[in-house]
Amino acid sequence: MATRRRRTTIAEVAARAGVSPATVSRVMNGRFVGEDTVAERVRAAAEELDYSPSPLARGLALGTTRTVAFVVPDLANPAFQDILSALSKSAARSGYRVLVADSVESPSDELAIATEIRRRCDAIVLCAPRMPESELVGAIEDLKPLVLINRPGTSADAPMLSIDYLTGIHHLAEHLYALGHRRMAYVAGPSTSASDRYRRRGLASFTAEHPDVELVTVTGGVGIDDGQAAAARVRSAGVTAALAFNDLVAIGLVHGLDELGVAVPDDVSVTGFDDIPFARYNSPSITTASVPHEELGVQAWDRMAALVAGKEPGHSVQFQPRLELRGSTAPPR
Repeated sequence: MATRRRRTTIAEVAARAGVSPATVSRVMNGRFVGEDTVAERVRAAAEELDYSPSPLARGLALGTTRTVAFVVPDLANPAFQDILSALSKSAARSGYRVLVADSVESPSDELAIATEIRRRCDAIVLCAPRMPESELVGAIEDLKPLVLINRPGTSADAPMLSIDYLTGIHHLAEHLYALGHRRMAYVAGPSTSASDRYRRRGLASFTAEHPDVELVTVTGGVGIDDGQAAAARVRSAGVTAALAFNDLVAIGLVHGLDELGVAVPDDVSVTGFDDIPFARYNSPSITTASVPHEELGVQAWDRMAALVAGKEPGHSVQFQPRLELRGSTAPPR
């Protein structure tokens, strides 16, 4: 078995160069303001001894950790996983790592979690925060540098990337209307979700434009189990189409309806939202509003990199979902 090579210590470099360990630290971190000959002697000693500062020690010396936090309400959702993956890869190219915290859809715990993890890193990305607007706005100064993802309509002073949920669900409803559906259900998300509120506004706008449509709202949630549990309520509502809060709910709803003997799309058409990979490979595949989750992660890092460098971040951006027509929707029988 190969013997692990011992790391050269800062004390050994200091002894070789004839200076203090503090001087070595300042030279290696680019903060030495003494004579050039001293700095050259330190660098020469470091090279001779093959010394490099540990990332932890360097971070402590510079007051940085080269980590950022990513706080999400539900990491089990593939949509958030895609954002995290793109954010982590982008950060790694700049020498940063990402810490992850899941608030488990608990608005009451979200601020405490964000505050705690912020103490351990240089900045934070809050993805789809569920906390009340007053808490979010009040916490901004303590959490900065901060980037927000999926918190449309907030007055928080931070760069933000969001999705036009209102327009996205409006387009889904228009698709169902064009197929001939006139009695529909909305399988709602959490009442604490800002994106749920925008979906409801989009549907309110849609029904105002189409007074011949009857829309009922049924309790849903965010996951597959929530969609499955909503199946009986959707069947009892006597609708020919259902718009689910997201793809996970839609997938659960499809399977729940199947267990009840209700065929999708023959008896009830179903739409989702997000376009996670599972939506494409479900049977039937899910008609949905496609969101560029990976691009959200890339753009979040672009803004975060600017913030931690003390520069102006890019503009806040709202992405328009793209309608993806698949097998879960059809004209009513």
